[in-house]
Amino acid sequence: MIDTKLRNIPFSPPDIKEAEIEEVIKAMKSGWITTGPRTKELEKKIAKYVGAKKAACLNSATAAMELTLRILGIGPGDEVITSAYTYTASASVIEHVGAKIVLIDTAPDSFEMDYSKLADAITENTKAIIPVDIAGKMCDYDTIYEIVESKKGLFKPKNELQSMFNRIIVMADAAHAFGAKRKGMNCGQVADFTCFSFHAVKNFTTAEGGAVVWSSNLGLDDEWLYKQFMLLSLHGQSKDALAKTQKGAWEYDIVYPAYKCNMTDIMASIGLVQMGRYEELLERRREIIETYDKAFLQLGLYNLMHYGDEFSSSGHLYLLRIPGISEGERNEIIIKMANAGVACNVHYKPLPMFTAYKNLGFDIKDYPNAYKQYSNEVTLPLHTMLSNEDVHYIVGCLKEIIGQNK
Repeated sequence: MIDTKLRNIPFSPPDIKEAEIEEVIKAMKSGWITTGPRTKELEKKIAKYVGAKKAACLNSATAAMELTLRILGIGPGDEVITSAYTYTASASVIEHVGAKIVLIDTAPDSFEMDYSKLADAITENTKAIIPVDIAGKMCDYDTIYEIVESKKGLFKPKNELQSMFNRIIVMADAAHAFGAKRKGMNCGQVADFTCFSFHAVKNFTTAEGGAVVWSSNLGLDDEWLYKQFMLLSLHGQSKDALAKTQKGAWEYDIVYPAYKCNMTDIMASIGLVQMGRYEELLERRREIIETYDKAFLQLGLYNLMHYGDEFSSSGHLYLLRIPGISEGERNEIIIKMANAGVACNVHYKPLPMFTAYKNLGFDIKDYPNAYKQYSNEVTLPLHTMLSNEDVHYIVGCLKEIIGQNK
């Protein structure tokens, strides 16, 4: 029997060291606790890390996605496509701007959307696609862009910015994928726009927070675009607090009534330290994933593959599917793991299973592959606070519990 006293393993605690704490204290003592020099410095470091010309830091990936849609002028009468197998933020931002949500089932035995169904879902009203880099693994953007190009004749731009693209715009929900790579490109260099999350459970955290970057080959005015994110994130105010501190520079304009979703220097101070540690954090996640893979593939379990010849995930989540079990049996396994001191999770309950999306007319019966992925999926703890002993304990617990269920 499992000794429940041996371990108490949380699902995803933040990896915060004394250096992060000290930097937060410095920020608080500096007099700048809202958007200021640390936020601007973090934006530069994120852009450099990703390989983008600019980055705009905000208070969440959700804000990054919504503001991107608003800058693009996407709204009522438009359609935006995303995956049925994702967190609500991927789709809720579409609803926020007044566009129609179009959900795509996953491909069989895959956590990615079914690209053949993606092609079929595109209409003359489709303005954007939001692929989801689930668990930190980048989607097949080659195929996505091939589909976008093949449907170029249907695209009807509504404004000058959309006319510059003259095709459906690809905005990656890369909330999980900061640091991922695919075919020699960093996450943030492939999609037209890429939105990252720095929430407390993410690999790289600012407690809350996020950022958006955009491709450098779009021919866009980077400074203009950056300014649009700043305006939208701070009430449409023409000067932020830092700019207003210049001598005699109190006066400002409100360009339009916008939103409030800026990052603070307290948040950015955490990120500045995390950035210096990030490569070692990614490497530790890889070590844990490889230990899990070696143990579970021998048992005939299915996991999302994080690493291959042409791709490298950020290793954000360890998604494991246990063949031959029902949704109820999966839930029992999670309870037994919790009783053994191991907190597990499920990623994700497909959106059509939630009340909000049922009320919008979605039915899980139309997304059978997504339901199959969900019904036997267990997400194991994967974070850099795990010791090697913790990892082996998790493996041993799951092996024993699966054996009990047979």
